[in-house]
Amino acid sequence: MPPVTRVVLAEDEVLLREGLVSLLERFDFEVVAAVGSAPALRDATRAHRPDLVVTDIRMPPGGRDDGLRAAVALRAERPGLAVVVLSQHVQAEYASALLDSGDGRRVGYLLKDRVAEVSEFVGQLRTVADGGTVVDPDVVRRLLHRPRDPLAALSPREREVLALVAEGRSNTSIGAALHVTEAAVNKHVGNILLKLDLPPSDDTNRRVLAVLTYLRRP
Repeated sequence: MPPVTRVVLAEDEVLLREGLVSLLERFDFEVVAAVGSAPALRDATRAHRPDLVVTDIRMPPGGRDDGLRAAVALRAERPGLAVVVLSQHVQAEYASALLDSGDGRRVGYLLKDRVAEVSEFVGQLRTVADGGTVVDPDVVRRLLHRPRDPLAALSPREREVLALVAEGRSNTSIGAALHVTEAAVNKHVGNILLKLDLPPSDDTNRRVLAVLTYLRRP
């Protein structure tokens, strides 16, 4: 007999939470805790160390993305923790944050309105608990069509330099702020312009274009 999957469930609507508990237990999951807020989710997960966390994205106390942020934080503490988040709407940035946590495995992002078949939902939970990734097709489409971050290719240090350039600082001032030489700043600026595909030109100020790219990022 396969081992029982131990679950911490987080859902602030009492009737839905109780319904999910009954459903999971009917399919041989062990619900070790069922909670109604993001802080309670963090506490229960740390206390019970479940195999799987199932949480709504919008949770008290903030009522926005508290459930998601709690899940991402818990995966940072336990990279192997399996997490499935349930959402009312497609939120590409939320899905991206979850998929970027840990190694991108053992995660699921499902839309509540599209969970039509109980057996399919249970199968998706088992897939995530077993190490797979499950993302609703609508979420995948939204992720594929989201604007690309033009700064994604920059290193953390290059982003710091560009932020200071955007403040109007000279290379000398940037070097002093970051405790590096002006030559190092010049090299960083050159790399930034190269990565942002801003070749030398007689009629444009590439630093200004780089700053505009920084300010217009998604």
